Amino acid sequence: MVLTIPERLAGQRLDRALADLAEEAGLGISRSRIGALLADGAVTGPGADGKNPAKHRVAVGAAYVLTLPPPIDPIPEPQAIPLDVVHEDAHLIVIDKPAGMVVHPAPGAPDGTLVNALLAHCGDSLAGIGGERRPGIVHRIDKDTSGLIVAAKTEAAHSGLSALFATHDIQRAYRAIAWGAPGIERLTGRDGIGMETGGWIRVESQLGRHPQDRKKMAVLSSGGRHALSRFRVAQRFGPEDKPYASLLDCRLETGRTHQIRVHAAHIGHPLIGDPVYARPRQLPNVAGDATERAKIETFPRQALHAAKLGFRHPIKGELLQFCAELPPDMHELLTILRRNM
Repeated sequence: MVLTIPERLAGQRLDRALADLAEEAGLGISRSRIGALLADGAVTGPGADGKNPAKHRVAVGAAYVLTLPPPIDPIPEPQAIPLDVVHEDAHLIVIDKPAGMVVHPAPGAPDGTLVNALLAHCGDSLAGIGGERRPGIVHRIDKDTSGLIVAAKTEAAHSGLSALFATHDIQRAYRAIAWGAPGIERLTGRDGIGMETGGWIRVESQLGRHPQDRKKMAVLSSGGRHALSRFRVAQRFGPEDKPYASLLDCRLETGRTHQIRVHAAHIGHPLIGDPVYARPRQLPNVAGDATERAKIETFPRQALHAAKLGFRHPIKGELLQFCAELPPDMHELLTILRRNM
């Protein structure tokens, strides 16, 4: 592809100018990727073969030939794992991920991940991201959280989706089942917690690694990253004055690691089944059938589901909105709660 420097980019660094033109052309190639291509000799034109080509100042009318190498095969192997595909086009794919599936290969989970499954499912429709034929993962949900996740199939879609997530222009709604039921009267006066219209409880804090346990996240008094969640009680289970559990609607304004789980625990209502942020609990004997009480108390994962996902298509510009019903295990948990409480 030939990219010609217009007047508005005269005097700019070569890597910055080419990244700008590549974005206009719909290639969605990052500036760092342009730098790597320059270093590999994949760009020809004035200054592109110099000692430090990325810093070369470009002139009006200078033409550069950008040669993108064919995507190389990624290290993760394609695996034919069934996927619940909610939406797919030439640019992106939306999956309803089951609980128990890791999103990306990592130590302890080298395969059987969503990435392995997408490599097999998408095949040659993956146009290549960062020079590799791989899906572009722009956000993640925990292994034992179920629900909607979007992945890019092209570099341009990956760049566009990444920008949407960076500016929080993504609608994300979760459903969770928590111990007890949050009430603003018990939260009044706590820093970063407030009541909003429609019954929403706003929880805002700094979130970062737990100072004593680096495998956990925690609300921090200083440091960390800004995190904002909203919770609303959709249904209470148990006595009106002291519910045993509740179904929560959750909204994410930011996307920090374990954000909903940490914020729910922070306001005193950790998610049922959460092995990290909730202590084991026992329901009173009056709370229904003993066998069904045990199913609630021993629910095997955090009861959290990414139920809604909305965003503007990074290439077509149309508004996309997706919903995913609760998975069978959470549906059964709700049925037990409604039947016994």
